[in-house]
Amino acid sequence: MAEDSDLEKTEPASPRRLEKAREEGQVARSRELTTFLMLLAGIGGIWIGAGYLYETFGGIVRRSVWFDPRVAHDPSAMVMQAASLAGEALKGLAPLFLLLVVVAVMASMALGGMSFSGKALQPKFERMNPAKGIQRMFSMQTVVELIKTLAKAGLVGSVAMYVIWTEREQMTALMYVHPTAAIATGMELIIKCCALIAASLLVIVLIDAPWQLWSFYKKLRMSRQDVKEEHKESEGDPHVKGRIRQQQRSMARSRMMSQVPGADVVVTNPTHYAVALKYQDGKGGAPRVVAKGTGLIAAKIRGLAAEHNVATLQAPALARALYFNVELEREIPVDLYSAVAEVLAWVYQLRNWNKGQGERPIMPTRLNVPTGMDEGPLRSRKHEKQ
Repeated sequence: MAEDSDLEKTEPASPRRLEKAREEGQVARSRELTTFLMLLAGIGGIWIGAGYLYETFGGIVRRSVWFDPRVAHDPSAMVMQAASLAGEALKGLAPLFLLLVVVAVMASMALGGMSFSGKALQPKFERMNPAKGIQRMFSMQTVVELIKTLAKAGLVGSVAMYVIWTEREQMTALMYVHPTAAIATGMELIIKCCALIAASLLVIVLIDAPWQLWSFYKKLRMSRQDVKEEHKESEGDPHVKGRIRQQQRSMARSRMMSQVPGADVVVTNPTHYAVALKYQDGKGGAPRVVAKGTGLIAAKIRGLAAEHNVATLQAPALARALYFNVELEREIPVDLYSAVAEVLAWVYQLRNWNKGQGERPIMPTRLNVPTGMDEGPLRSRKHEKQ
């Protein structure tokens, strides 16, 4: 049951899923919205450019009905005049056509935005599968498109019948009026008819646009398994990342252990903590922590120190203070200068004694470690106090 629930597409599409769909050319589109906006643009263009269209087409009508004996008896002249009139008509309609093209492009981006994808043009052989074709024929999307088509046909037909019926006498009278007057009246009827059609299509647009958005996001829904797979792809497999982190820690630990043989002293707890210090005389700066650890790592540090004759000092408070307050390869804080200086002085005296110079030094036991530094990092304690 749990596996079945993981495969159900109940999760909303992730940003990555939406981006991938856009790359494949899948965006929300409403053809009804595009048709509606183009119709409004056409009505507005005709309304604004009515004077220009009237003059242009009035002149075309006058030239076409004017009898010219030279043209009537010369077929080539008739063709040239027809081409000239067609060119003038195209020139008169060019601004309107350009407006419709711009509105068509902008309207198509109203819901899903701009998207250019070559993947949408690539052939997909699964579309040639008859079984999937039949499945698409009886899908919910096809049923909705059929209902919209029938509704549009019914609305447009009803509006056309209404205009024809109410304006039938005026349309019949156009045969007896001057051509230019007939053009003006005809354009008024066209604008009226288009305005009524646009008003009727608004109802379909108000239903279709939300439906297209809902259908688009529903189609891109993801199952829980899809979310997990996407997370693995984007963030990486947790098991692989865990192994990588483990290898990184192992490499860092190996680098840290390689610093122990060159350390000056290892300060221990004596069993739980171990910190290796290195001081480079003549290069300035304070002593640095080159290795530190607890438990097994501390034991390995002590073992390496014994193997390479690195001095070891049991100073529990100082060991904990160094461990909590100093990061690897960082210099010790000012508060620990006094204690570490006393330890290094003991180390240098011990080296001289091993060479047969001087007396055996006394191991320091009362080191000056500020109160509280051996209890945890200074930053965390200050934050807790605030």
